[in-house]
Amino acid sequence: MLPANVLYYGKDEPLPEQLALRAGPLSLVYENGDLRYIRLGDQEIVRRIYVAVRDRNWDTLLPVLSNVQVEAGEDRFRITYDAQHLQGDIRFTWRATIAGDAGGTIRFAMDGQAQTTFLRNRIGFCVLHPATCAAAPTQIEHVDGTLEASEFPVHVAPQAVIDGMIHPVYPFADMRAVSHEVVPGVWAEVRFDGEIFELEDQRNWTDGSYKTYGTPLRLPFPAEIAAGTRVAQTVRLTPNDERGTMNDEQAARSAAPDNSSFIVHRSSVVGRLPRIGLGAASHGQVLSQRELERLHVLNLAHVRVDLQLADSEYAGVFRRVAAEAAALGVSLEAALFLSDDAQAELGALVAMLRELRPPLAAWLIFHVAEKSTSERWIALARARLAVYDPAIPIGSGTNVYFTELNRQRPPAAALDMICYSINPQVHAFDNASLTETCATIAATLASARQFALGRPVAITPITFKPRFNPNATGPEPERRPGELPPQVDVRQMSLFGAGWTLGSLKYLAEGGAASATFYETTGWRGVMETAAGSPLPEAFRAPPGGVFPLYHVLADAGEFAGAEVITSMSSDPLKVDGLALYKDRMLRVLLANLSGAPQRLAVRGLGTRVLVRLLDETNAEAAMRDPETFRAQPGEEQAAEDGTLELALRPYAVVRIDSDT
Repeated sequence: MLPANVLYYGKDEPLPEQLALRAGPLSLVYENGDLRYIRLGDQEIVRRIYVAVRDRNWDTLLPVLSNVQVEAGEDRFRITYDAQHLQGDIRFTWRATIAGDAGGTIRFAMDGQAQTTFLRNRIGFCVLHPATCAAAPTQIEHVDGTLEASEFPVHVAPQAVIDGMIHPVYPFADMRAVSHEVVPGVWAEVRFDGEIFELEDQRNWTDGSYKTYGTPLRLPFPAEIAAGTRVAQTVRLTPNDERGTMNDEQAARSAAPDNSSFIVHRSSVVGRLPRIGLGAASHGQVLSQRELERLHVLNLAHVRVDLQLADSEYAGVFRRVAAEAAALGVSLEAALFLSDDAQAELGALVAMLRELRPPLAAWLIFHVAEKSTSERWIALARARLAVYDPAIPIGSGTNVYFTELNRQRPPAAALDMICYSINPQVHAFDNASLTETCATIAATLASARQFALGRPVAITPITFKPRFNPNATGPEPERRPGELPPQVDVRQMSLFGAGWTLGSLKYLAEGGAASATFYETTGWRGVMETAAGSPLPEAFRAPPGGVFPLYHVLADAGEFAGAEVITSMSSDPLKVDGLALYKDRMLRVLLANLSGAPQRLAVRGLGTRVLVRLLDETNAEAAMRDPETFRAQPGEEQAAEDGTLELALRPYAVVRIDSDT
């Protein structure tokens, strides 16, 4: 049997301890050297404060902590520790001192030194302001002493590149301090020392935050830091209570119920479930008959195939995936990567199309040297591909992050659809940070519609980790023996992976995505293990030929393909969240416990007859090994008095609720 932690999140090791602390009226969490979720009552002030060491390729070097000392009182705390960042030729160490007092002031200081000479893009503090700060009034103090009023952006603010220089979100630049209004009469000031700070809108990469950071990106990077160089910085958070309301906020927090609720507003339809597809397997193996049968269950709309037209081997990939799509009875979402010799490449492709006659849902047009595709390549592709079939939609945008689409807007008038890719692990990699990304997907969709000219928006592909590093300035570190490929995360085979998939699907659906292309068909980056199984150690291995828990999330959604999406709301979406669907007079609610702790949950707005099927540590391995038997189970009938169902969810559990209306 797989250990419980492997079923939870892919590794048989505990998660970092979360320690609840108080600084007067403020509550917060200390976790593995960072401060998280600093709140006044139920209002989140700061999402996270941490020190980042990022190498020349923007890869983040996680710290190893030692000598951790914590003194915690009822209304104050003090923490000290030593941190080391070690990778390749990089050796950087620092000492942390963190203190919170009874008045609500929190001070986080770092004093570090480079032990070797190396290239870095960033060393120092990052302060994350939650996405819920959108439209909040702000006061900025610049390093020259001037003050400027503004507000946090509502739509995702582009991180512009002008004359090769990356710009912050203005006027949040050259900052000594930034304050924002938390609730009427209460402001929170974050003050910096030891570096010049500026702000970027991290929602560009689907992080659930705005990030204040140093060093300014106008300065050249990567920059050499010589052995012996000292880096010392301080961040100070101070609440300013103009009306004496902080005690009221604290009382409201104390009176808040411990249990979560999930409310379904059955009379409110927000849209329709996007067309759901999968990427073709990157491992290149042909799908077996059993794999085809299991993929049929997902009721897919399409399979994405990536074709590098300058590579002569793309023809074999195209033939294999076209045959698999035909066997599944679905269309192809064909991503074409053009070089400067696109005219000849497209001509050769059209000749192959006349031979294969594959079913096609859309073309996605990209150029290998462009992060956001320019109109010349789209026009050329449309003209050449129209010779084969002018009715096939032409889509484009970016094959990488939303930020590229946002800073170089697509020529929407020349397109039938806009597309971009997402993954939750550009800046942070822990479970909590990944959970925070789900809701931000809707923010990117709302922002994309600003410049899409009414064209549908496709999110393709959605992966659990980046497929490649589009911002590298040097070679990637070599993979050590036994390490997973950088595109693979063991959490993809876990219950947490299923929960993140469900959370992302909720906000894709509620945000109005026309289609969503998840993961791959099979393999480490897919929805099921290949028949041959994995060469990984047993503790990291899914059952050979078995499915991953996220398979069942997609299958449950696939049974409601084309369904109406009903408005639903969680009282604490970072703990429990879900999606409500309506089709053929049946309501289906899919929920996930996104935390490592048991959750009690009241689900409101259901009908009188309720069938409940749980997927958790008690049956996950069986559901992976034998998905057919698991899916044949309709669920247990339970009472939903007055349309309310009380649930007790184990860590990372996923639940399906079918209800009449």
